[in-house]
Amino acid sequence: MQTTDTVVPVPGDRRVPRRRGIAFSTRMMALQLGVVVLVVVLTAGIYGWLSYQRLVAEIGSKALAVAQSVAVEDAVQDSLAAAATAGTTPANAALRDGAVQRLAEALRDRTDSLFVVITDRRGKRWSHPDPTRLGETVSTSPEEALAGREVTTLETGTLGPSVRAKVPVWAPDGRTVVGEVSVGFSTDDVAEALAGALPPILAVAALAVVTGGTGTALLSRRLRSDTLGLEPAEVGELVQDQAVVLYGVSEGVIGVGEDGRVTICNDRARRLLGLTDPAGRTLADLGLPPRVLALLDAADDAARPGVQVVAGGSVLIVTAKRVTRGGRKLGWVVVVRDRTDVEALSRQLDAVGALSTALRAQRHEFANRLHAISGFLRIGRHAEATEYLDEALRSGPLKYPVDFAGTLEDPFLQAFLGAKAMRSAEMGVPLRLGGATLIEGRVSDPQDVTTVLGNLVDNAVTAAVRGMAGERWAEVELLSDAATLYVTVSDSGDGLAGADAEELFAEGYSTAAGARDQAGRGEGFGLSLSRQIARSLGGDLWVLSPGDAGGPGAVFCARLPGVLDAGADASAGAGTGSGTEEGA
Repeated sequence: MQTTDTVVPVPGDRRVPRRRGIAFSTRMMALQLGVVVLVVVLTAGIYGWLSYQRLVAEIGSKALAVAQSVAVEDAVQDSLAAAATAGTTPANAALRDGAVQRLAEALRDRTDSLFVVITDRRGKRWSHPDPTRLGETVSTSPEEALAGREVTTLETGTLGPSVRAKVPVWAPDGRTVVGEVSVGFSTDDVAEALAGALPPILAVAALAVVTGGTGTALLSRRLRSDTLGLEPAEVGELVQDQAVVLYGVSEGVIGVGEDGRVTICNDRARRLLGLTDPAGRTLADLGLPPRVLALLDAADDAARPGVQVVAGGSVLIVTAKRVTRGGRKLGWVVVVRDRTDVEALSRQLDAVGALSTALRAQRHEFANRLHAISGFLRIGRHAEATEYLDEALRSGPLKYPVDFAGTLEDPFLQAFLGAKAMRSAEMGVPLRLGGATLIEGRVSDPQDVTTVLGNLVDNAVTAAVRGMAGERWAEVELLSDAATLYVTVSDSGDGLAGADAEELFAEGYSTAAGARDQAGRGEGFGLSLSRQIARSLGGDLWVLSPGDAGGPGAVFCARLPGVLDAGADASAGAGTGSGTEEGA
């Protein structure tokens, strides 16, 4: 896995120009602040209205209590009862000096009320703050009180709007209503009381606005931080681009947050790594090799090559890049690439290249032999020409690079092993077929056979080159059983040198630690991949013999079910094989 820093482009660098105008966070802050202010104003207004109603009710209760106390005064009851019996109302002059007026005015002064008005049952005033109005009919209806009911109301009379209470005045015998008492307090008193309650209300409202504004500002700041300063339209574009990138590329992509947990994983990565529901899990929980996890813990500036892993019978290359923006670390992007097809194509290309080289050599050899025969004929040596031609027909135009290749009839195996033999011969290791080799049928699964057989042969040739034996060699023995192919590969190397046979098949294990080929590919994956392929077919790959120091080396066996077409025409295979042998 390669760990480098990748800087996320700022919105202005995107292919879609950034929208101008007021930022979304600012508009959201203004909207939220407006909502807070509106709610506070409505709440304060409702609270003020309820306070006004409460004050009106309190003052009305006070007026009612005063009116009730006046209505039970003996002087009031006796005077109004006498007037009711006489059916007349005294003159204004008599009322001014009467006991009812004096009592009402004294009570008005003590209670600081707006008025204390006493009327008889005809609605004529017996008391009033303005003596000139004595004897006149009251300005508001006394019907409720004269009907024997106590009421509290907000009305406007000769002295202006007031909260007033009206109670009936009963005769001394308590059977007849002889008048009413109306006590009122000015609405200015209510306003003054409400004004006293307004400062706390306004203070609470101001505190609510400040608190709401502060919370809105913090929320807006947090939103800008969480969205990395992007506008909603830009976030939507990023989501669209993310879907295009994640699900449109052929590589597997895994997003890992700073906490090491997977935030997103595309379908390709799930298939390559065999993952199910990886979101929210760590890479360790996903079963990735330790060296992949170790790379995420490396320093940010550490440059490391991609890591090869084997998963599901495939060789995968895993790389990673750290993502930062504005100095803030956002996590990693892990990219998984399938290299299995590339490896197979490389082997096939190697085989084609080796065979083309062999064909060029054969062409030159064939031309040389034709020149020799032509020379014999020109000088009249017909017997020598015939003998030379018979010898050429018996040995072929060019000796096939694999010993005992005549026992192998499948053309694919002949071509593949021929290519391998060319390369091993260049390394000074002859490649030969075992004498017990016998194949009936044709190869139907070249890719799996190529991978398993090629890895085993390459390992055998490498072991022979590194071995201490005087004579170097590598041997392949192939046997068929219906559709199953058995492969045995041995060499002249120094064997496994006491290594655990099972440890050889561990991913990344190599007897030459750190060795890498010219393409930058590390050793240690061939046996692991080959065993996975064999087992995926229902077969297996194992160590038959660990070998000895100084040779012979280790012997590996593989069983590959279903890779042969048992119904293929053997004669066709033989004919093709012979032609390939001679043509090789």
